[in-house]
Amino acid sequence: MARKQPKPVFKSLQRKRWLQRWSVAAPRMTIRNHLPWPLRAVFIAIVVGLGGAIAMWAYDTGRNFTGFNPGATKAQLTSLREQLQQVTTERDRYQATVNAAESRLNIEHAFQAQLTEQIKSLQDENGKLKDDLSFFEGLLPAGAHGVAIRSFRVEKVDPRQLRYRLLLMQGGRTTVNDFVGNYQLVLTLFQNGKNAMMTLPKPEVAASYKLSFKHYQRVEGVLDIPEGATVKSVQVKVLEKGAVRAQQSENL
Repeated sequence: MARKQPKPVFKSLQRKRWLQRWSVAAPRMTIRNHLPWPLRAVFIAIVVGLGGAIAMWAYDTGRNFTGFNPGATKAQLTSLREQLQQVTTERDRYQATVNAAESRLNIEHAFQAQLTEQIKSLQDENGKLKDDLSFFEGLLPAGAHGVAIRSFRVEKVDPRQLRYRLLLMQGGRTTVNDFVGNYQLVLTLFQNGKNAMMTLPKPEVAASYKLSFKHYQRVEGVLDIPEGATVKSVQVKVLEKGAVRAQQSENL
């Protein structure tokens, strides 16, 4: 019986190498670029610059798309400031107009309040005068006629002045004509160790002593006393066309 011859060792090794070369476990091949380093640095700088330019372009495009353009924002801000200034100017002008109108309105209100107060005061005074007239008319007899002195008061204001108050009435409820005349004051003085008399008014102030009334009239005033004189009494005379119609004295 013939013996099997073993396979040649050489063929086995060749097949093993061939399988290793074309199988997955075959060793990797490395391809090396033999560019010099200056060219390599220039290439890298170009790539980085291009990437930065693309990034900047994308950034600007995004800002323009979202409305954050610096140039446009500055122009809009300037426009808004101008509009704000115009609005502020108009507001100040309208505010000044409103303030002037409010001032005029306040003045008118104050004047109206003052006028209302004056009207009320006049109405009160008118009512008081009517009451006084009714009262004084009731004091006189129905048949009495002529002017009468109803009250005469004199008091010292200070050592050099006297104040007097006079109430005159014309009697008769059927009196129609107004009384027109004047009054005089006669002062009895003690001066320089002797008695003296002084008659008022003086010619330059005679107009202030005129009388004109229908039913009654109140008169009051202040008299200046001569220096060093003492007033003992004051007499009032009511005259009509130079004739004395009534008189009364007040002692001090």
